[in-house]
Amino acid sequence: MSGPESSHQGQVLWTGAEVAAAADGRCTAPFDATGVSIDSRTGQPGDLFVALRGPNFDGHAFVADALSRDFAGAVVSHPPPGVAEDAPLVVVGDTLDALGELGRHARLRSRARVIGVTGSVGKTGTKEALKLALGDQGPTSANEGSLNNHWGLPLSLARMPEDTRFGVFEMGMNHAGEIEPLSRLARPHVALVTTVEAVHGAFFSSTDEIADAKAEIFAGMEGGGAAVLNRDNQYFGRLKTAARARDIKDILGFGAHADSVARLVELNIGPEFSDVVAEVAGHRVSYRIGVPGRHWAVNSLGVLAAVLAVGADVEMAAQALRELTPTNGRGRRHRVRIPGGAFRVIDESYNANPASMRAAIEVVGRTPPDSGGRRFAVLGDMLELGRASESYHADLAPVLENNGVDLVFTAGRHMAHLWDKLPPPMRGGHAASAEKLAPLVVSAVRPGDVVTVKGSAGSRTGQIVRALLALDSDDGGYDSQRVVNGK
Repeated sequence: MSGPESSHQGQVLWTGAEVAAAADGRCTAPFDATGVSIDSRTGQPGDLFVALRGPNFDGHAFVADALSRDFAGAVVSHPPPGVAEDAPLVVVGDTLDALGELGRHARLRSRARVIGVTGSVGKTGTKEALKLALGDQGPTSANEGSLNNHWGLPLSLARMPEDTRFGVFEMGMNHAGEIEPLSRLARPHVALVTTVEAVHGAFFSSTDEIADAKAEIFAGMEGGGAAVLNRDNQYFGRLKTAARARDIKDILGFGAHADSVARLVELNIGPEFSDVVAEVAGHRVSYRIGVPGRHWAVNSLGVLAAVLAVGADVEMAAQALRELTPTNGRGRRHRVRIPGGAFRVIDESYNANPASMRAAIEVVGRTPPDSGGRRFAVLGDMLELGRASESYHADLAPVLENNGVDLVFTAGRHMAHLWDKLPPPMRGGHAASAEKLAPLVVSAVRPGDVVTVKGSAGSRTGQIVRALLALDSDDGGYDSQRVVNGK
């Protein structure tokens, strides 16, 4: 796939007649679309534009703009303003329902082996690793970014070309009942659950309930499918029972546990990589992952188990993981030049929960600063943790100490509980928000430092990353208003 909004591979993905048939609509003029988009700004010429309505926007207002950018056509529920009478449109009753039907039809016409991915932590990274691992073995289609919800998954499926050999589709949730309809839409042959952790505690009364919500991925599975489960996770048994209840007989465990089908044998974590020796279905495999961290290594075992389950080449998939690079907000590394040298930023700002926060701290703990440098942890609130939020934040203090973090900067009312538990020498600074914390971090950083930045998306720690990266910009550095506006 090329571009953030398209599945362009040169061939026609949808004709106007096919869209009308799939979505029970009326096509006003013939067209051939090579992609599907819901954003006129980031889509590509040749795309089909689906005009969705949201709480703060109506895509119908952008149909004229999309067509002026050479989009092939548009799916609408009524004639949009500023659009010619002979414009290539498919008129439907509801555009979100139509997108769902496009996704369903794309899945029905595909002969791809489909892997569904969910879990409390590591979904997107695992999906990206699978996409990379399978990409050299046949046409592979996957969600872009985190398009894993009730509109993101149908959009991702609608972009899947008919000749796709492997489909890899992430499914997310924060409430019970959200994954089952996604699974029934994607109809995976293999379901991979990375792990179950105490996240979204504001919406669940127990972690058992979270495990049950993740197990909804088994509901839509094709007959004879396989469940790939974290053998080291305490909810392995519960998930296995749920899979068996859906008549899934092939259960593939992964992890360090002796009974794992994909078992960790040796692990060497370097500052920029992880070297893994694994045993997969009795065969020894040695490979390097292009990112550091035990969590990446364990999830790579799940990747190889899923590759095995879809009948692809495990050794070839393992060697492809050398090229794995983290995406923005999920561990991407930056080197920032400043007077006197440079410092490094590990951008983990996309999201956070207790498990991923511990993993990020362990990574920075294994990343040696340059001469004279220090390890910084810049942390924003972990959200949606419910009544246990105070203890989850406070409990990070010994994790930070044990991993050799020199200075900790915290933002938000929940992180104040961690701030109170930190030894005074570790206290770099605290502020009510990421916006107010950013100048404190910027003023403290110096050559040789390594800085990890992490928080839930709602805590907006990404603006702290932008503030740090701006120190290396051509226009002379940090401007708080520019950073807040995301420029």
